[in-house]
Amino acid sequence: MARNKEKLVLLLDVGPSMHGVLPEVEKVCSMLVEKKLIFNKDDEVGVVVFGTEETNNELMDEVGGYENIVVLQDIKVVDGDLIDILKKLPRGTVDGDFLDAIVVGMDMLIKKYKGIYKGKKRLCLITNAIHPTKDSLEGSKEDQVGTLAVQMTAQGMKMESIVVRGILSQDANKRIMDENDRLLSIFSKKTRSRTVYVDSPISLLGALKTRRVTPVTVFRGHLELSQQMKIKVWVYKKTQEEKFPTLKKYSEKAPSTSKFATHQVMVDYEYKSVDDSSTVVPPEQRIKGYRYGPQVVPISDAERDAVKFKPEKGVKLLGFTDASNIIRHYYMKDVYLFIAEPGNTRAILAVSAIARAMKEMNKVAILRCVWRQGQQNVVVGVLTPNISQNNKIPDSFYFNVLPFIEDVREYQFPSFNSFPASWLPNEQQQMAADEFVQMLNLAPSGKEEALLPEFTPNPVLERFYHHLELKSKQPDAAVPPLDETLKRITEPDLELDFENKSVLDSLCKHFELKENSKLKKSARRLLPEKPSGSNGEDGNGNVSDARAVDSIGQEPVVKIEKIGDLTPVQDFEVMMTRRDNPEWVGKAIREMRDKILSLLTNSHGGDNYLVAVECIIALRKGCILEQVSPSPSLCFCCCFFLNLLCGFRCFCLMEPGPYNNLMRYLYRYCQEKEISTFPKLLASMDVTLISKSEAVDSNFTDDEARRFLDKIKPEPKD
Repeated sequence: MARNKEKLVLLLDVGPSMHGVLPEVEKVCSMLVEKKLIFNKDDEVGVVVFGTEETNNELMDEVGGYENIVVLQDIKVVDGDLIDILKKLPRGTVDGDFLDAIVVGMDMLIKKYKGIYKGKKRLCLITNAIHPTKDSLEGSKEDQVGTLAVQMTAQGMKMESIVVRGILSQDANKRIMDENDRLLSIFSKKTRSRTVYVDSPISLLGALKTRRVTPVTVFRGHLELSQQMKIKVWVYKKTQEEKFPTLKKYSEKAPSTSKFATHQVMVDYEYKSVDDSSTVVPPEQRIKGYRYGPQVVPISDAERDAVKFKPEKGVKLLGFTDASNIIRHYYMKDVYLFIAEPGNTRAILAVSAIARAMKEMNKVAILRCVWRQGQQNVVVGVLTPNISQNNKIPDSFYFNVLPFIEDVREYQFPSFNSFPASWLPNEQQQMAADEFVQMLNLAPSGKEEALLPEFTPNPVLERFYHHLELKSKQPDAAVPPLDETLKRITEPDLELDFENKSVLDSLCKHFELKENSKLKKSARRLLPEKPSGSNGEDGNGNVSDARAVDSIGQEPVVKIEKIGDLTPVQDFEVMMTRRDNPEWVGKAIREMRDKILSLLTNSHGGDNYLVAVECIIALRKGCILEQVSPSPSLCFCCCFFLNLLCGFRCFCLMEPGPYNNLMRYLYRYCQEKEISTFPKLLASMDVTLISKSEAVDSNFTDDEARRFLDKIKPEPKD
């Protein structure tokens, strides 16, 4: 585990030219330590600033010459005090020398561990590199950097350089910047170092990798092209969604002064018999059950193992195809990286030859992958060549998982041709809309892409870590406001709006935006503002409010002929508004009633109850609006269907309205099935019978409708 610990020295330029971005430097360094406190609490970090007026470092005392460099924090285990130091960096008064700062940081690591520690040692340099460095006493600057690179490699150190340019470098000397870039590139070529250039506060927050993730192979074996040709490859995950850390339960039972207390909460489960709650069922007498509709089917471990699909581990080529045949939005899950087995020259040459041939012919490969022995699921995906631009890095492949046919979701949308001609956009409107869409492009032609994924932090996670650090010091600390830099990721860009004001004005000129009062009521999904059985003038149960069903107009644009499963309420409302045939109203009511019964009888654990209540509210409004009285055939069909479905006795044929009949049946059904949640849900929303004050055809008075509601209301708690 010692090798997994990291020893890090931060080299921070605090000279006058860096003052504009020092607040962001403070933030990103604080985030680094905050995440280490959560994920890598045993890591050690030191802080060195250069560009200060004063000098405080050991090399200055020993050999001299390393001026304007201050060691703010010696290398030690991360703690909360280090965050406070990084949030208040000093503002320097002179131009710093980043080469001297690198030497001081290397000296700190060498003296601290003296060649004993073989784990991870890293330097992190943040500067704008726009000022000249001192001339070397012996040889050129390139020779000096080369010597440092050799020493860095010998000591097993890595370096990460973040160069902040952008607006700050507009007035800088280009010759000096080119020289500094050339010196930093020597580190990148001769050591395990990387140099990143950023030009905005947002990209600076994402440039420093605040959390270290060690890559782990998901597969090591042969890429089988045929029975005679196999290439040894390693497979890594290239990308993975970063999720919230797992928060563990903390016990306060252990003494706070105890050094050996873990404060962990252990959870154990006991399985007891239904017949005798005092009898504990041992593991050998348990069997897993799987739901099949309303039933639970027991399946033993032996039966499950007998039918379990057990493919053999391996990666096999299925064939090649043109890259144009693989649509980008078919990519699923994470991206994998295929590389040749390290140190295997023949495998490296084989992977490079195939990758370059595929690139030249614009081909991709389709693979069948089983990463582990005994893995149940088989993955089919596309292999895309990745030609390296660095001579030290061999060619490789990217692998993306493709969907099976059952994973593909195809949504059918009505054609614009179904709309009236007056609703279709004219040429000016189409042009204004196109310009507006182009304005929102994050990667416009001729400009650098905004919000690059590798340089854009997750604002939700960053805010969470910051809040967690505050809670560690102040348990009752409130959630802090979103940082101004992170706001630029989540909120509209005001500069972009200002630069494209003419585009926005053109859009507003050609499109008149106004609220559609007709659709406002029909958009209500579940809860009415007032009780459905209310007699007030503004009650949602009144006929005037029930006209929300008629909000779409006399002739719907898209003719719905059947109530579907996705949007039953909207389909019902559209069918109720159709006037091309008088049968549509009766059909809509019958189908909605059947849909409610289906939702209730096929519900598992109450998962369909909310949708069923939503449909009941829509049916109630529709029946009030249409003043529908049940015909003998309608009521007979209803009773016949219910008797076949549930085997219950037929309810009264003389009740005036499908809705009231349905409500009475639902109440009886829930009583006989001992369902209490659904009636309580209806009562909590005041969904009751239709009274005479709402529909003249009803035989129920307001008091009778209210008494029905009182029957299904839950008992008051003591």
